[in-house]
Amino acid sequence: MPRFACNDDVRIAFEDLGGEGGDPLLLVMGLGASRFWWPGGLVAELVRRGFHVVAYDHRDAGQSTYLPDRREGAPVAALLRHAPPAYSAEDLTDDAIAVLDALGWGRAHLFGHSMGGLVAQRIAIRHPHRVHTLATSSAVPSDVKGLRVLRYLRVASLVRFARLRHPETPQGDLALAVAVARVMAAPGQDVDEGDVREFVEEEAAHQVTSFRDRNAQSRQIGAKWHGGPLAGITAPTLVLHGLRDPLLRVSAARDIAAAVPGARLRALPGVGHFLVGDVWAAYADELRALADRVDGRSATLCED
Repeated sequence: MPRFACNDDVRIAFEDLGGEGGDPLLLVMGLGASRFWWPGGLVAELVRRGFHVVAYDHRDAGQSTYLPDRREGAPVAALLRHAPPAYSAEDLTDDAIAVLDALGWGRAHLFGHSMGGLVAQRIAIRHPHRVHTLATSSAVPSDVKGLRVLRYLRVASLVRFARLRHPETPQGDLALAVAVARVMAAPGQDVDEGDVREFVEEEAAHQVTSFRDRNAQSRQIGAKWHGGPLAGITAPTLVLHGLRDPLLRVSAARDIAAAVPGARLRALPGVGHFLVGDVWAAYADELRALADRVDGRSATLCED
């Protein structure tokens, strides 16, 4: 069952996924996705490596507060919009801190995927004293704003996303989730209903369909950042990225690693944007190794 943290009048849903007594690890999910999109197999790998794992829903996703609805248009268009945003990127970072406060965690390790990786970077910049380590996967650099983000995106995948149309029925939700996963998977990677059924059934059980809500996604992506640069991150940092990511170019990961002092880059061959089972153990091993280096970090850039 979820618990709720409060950031002013916004309620943020979060869930303890296991490993009590281990090292505190907060999972930060991507655009429009609820906490249910974290694969249970990956969470189990993290718990086995000694982490106490908690995931939460951003505002405008999952079971957290949705802001008053207004016509926002396509999410990418939010990068062009000059109208005042519904909230700031700082608000998104403070939502995560509200979760840490509710848990009684003074500090935590952060692992953010996709837009969650972007938010995690900003948490580490805005709240450095609350972050043990930072790990991102398939994320864009926090320093890049507005239309400059487009240089990291693969336009063909954005077009495929825009064309997805499925009825708002249980079977339609499952078909849409499969289609979304296939857009994010590495080329030639086999993705079927079994890879997303867990997420879809959990969301249905909790009456959640935020991955369909483009207005909410536009509000998230339209949140503007006014904080400091990546160079200000002091937490030991790991940057993960799939070399076959069909959505984000690997140059995004290279630029994050180059900007964050002492960051380590691991680019994985054959890996896409979707968190398939093939990467769970490797990612969990990397996060464990990062946590173990808290007191003795070194500046290393490496690629497979």
